[in-house]
Parts: sequence; structure tokens; C-alpha cells
Amino acid sequence: MIKNKKISQLVCILIYVISFYISYLITPESISNIWLKITIWHIYATLFIYTGSVILKNSSLYDPFWSVAPVPIVIYLATQYQNSTTLKVLVLGPILFWAIRLTRNWIISWKGFNHEDFRYIDLKNTNKFKAEFNNFFGIHLFPTLIVNLGLFPILYVLTNNVSANIFLYLASIFTLLSVILETVADEQMRGFRNNPYNSGKTMKYKLWKYSRHPNYLGEILFWYGIFFMGLSSGLMPYWTLICPTAMLALFVFASCPMMDERSLKNRSDYKEYMDKTSMLLLLPPKN
Repeated sequence: MIKNKKISQLVCILIYVISFYISYLITPESISNIWLKITIWHIYATLFIYTGSVILKNSSLYDPFWSVAPVPIVIYLATQYQNSTTLKVLVLGPILFWAIRLTRNWIISWKGFNHEDFRYIDLKNTNKFKAEFNNFFGIHLFPTLIVNLGLFPILYVLTNNVSANIFLYLASIFTLLSVILETVADEQMRGFRNNPYNSGKTMKYKLWKYSRHPNYLGEILFWYGIFFMGLSSGLMPYWTLICPTAMLALFVFASCPMMDERSLKNRSDYKEYMDKTSMLLLLPPKN
């Protein structure tokens, strides 16, 4: 087991670089549909990361995949078509900012391969067959497919030679503000946790006074921002609303309840906070 944090991160980076590069090389060039090609590339990379997590016996190897994988995908997509520099900046700018922010969070908070996310431990806390099923499908493949689906709307704005219209500007600003919201929420929580006086207590100040998960709210709005970018092309079918809505469902029915359940076990004041505070939307606390 690799215990040193810096060595763990270097190993993780090496695995990721190799995984994405080899996955790109083995993805068939003959595939004409560019999104199908990207999806296969994305899944191949996930299989490499999954293999690494099995070898290292730690599924937290997958943690940065959520924010790292979209980077080569959007850059590759942007380089395949002739679009204005302005359009590329409006689309890629907020996405790269989001990716850097989340990856920075991982660098700061990840303790190395001697630590595994509690959610992964819970999912694998069963018999051997079911544990590996949950590991592959629940921890690795399903999140990959959700992210892939969430990114799909940018296909319409980057591959159809559309102009950087006012709707794209508004969508880009919306997406950027969403990332700022989750950044502020995360920094507020980090500052709270870094104070030893707050050990065992619930963060219920600033943005966290109005929402139990304002960082998740920002994350959800980010994916709706990508949807709005695609919508600005005027070419995207409305059924693609399922793309960000799938992300919303993931947080509402899985991530938020799991975090709430853990907090209820670890903090005596969380039940009262939970009863008074909105799960996602920034709303005044209940009396």
C-alpha cells in the first residue's frame, strides 16, 4: 500500500496519462460518429482506471476522473472543427475552470492510497461478487456514463459552425457563475473544518445557512450551463434536457442522501440543521 500522499498523486497522474493515451490509440479510427468515438475512448479509459483501482485495492483512484476526463474530451472536440476563438473560449473556459477547481480540491483533500472514500467502502461492504459489481458499475462505469451524457450538449455548439451569439454568452456566464458558487461553498466549508473548535459540529453559516449542499447545487447548475450552451446553437433537440437532469437525479437521489446519512451518524446537531435547511436550493431556514 502506497501511504505517502505525493507519491500516491504521482502514481495516480501516471496511471491517468497512460490510460487516456492508450485508450485514444486503441479507439478505432474508422468510427465516423465523433461522439460514439469519444464515448468509446471515455469507457476504455474508465476500464484502465478500474483495473488500476483493483490492483491498488482502492477505488478512490477514480475520484479525479470526474473532473479530469472531460478535459481531453472537450479539447479534442474543439480541435476537430473550425470555430471562432471567441466561441471556443466561451465554451471551454468555464469547463476548464471547473476541471481545475475540482482537481485542486482533490489534490488538497485526498490523503493518498491509504484512504478510500466512505461511499465506496459502503458500496463494497457486501459479499465478494456484489462488491465487485458495485465497484465496476456503481463506482466506475455509471459515473463515467453520466458525465459523458452531461457533456453531450457541447457537441451541438462545437461541431456545427455556429456563431458566438448572445445566448452563448449568457450560457457561458451562467456556467462560470455556477462554478464560482461551488468554489465559494467549498472554501467556506474548508475554512470551517480547518478550525479545531468546529470538530464534530455542523457547518451552518454563510451559504451553508441556506442550503445543506450549496457546493452540489453549483455542480448541478454547471451541468445545466453546459446544456444551455448546446441550446444556444439552435440545433439541439429538446430531449437532450435529459443530459443535465440525469446529473440532477444523481445528486438528489444518491449523493445528497448519502452525505446526509453520514452527517446524521457523526454530528449530534445535524438532525436539527437538516430539518430547518433546504437540501439544495438557497432558501431561508425554516423557523
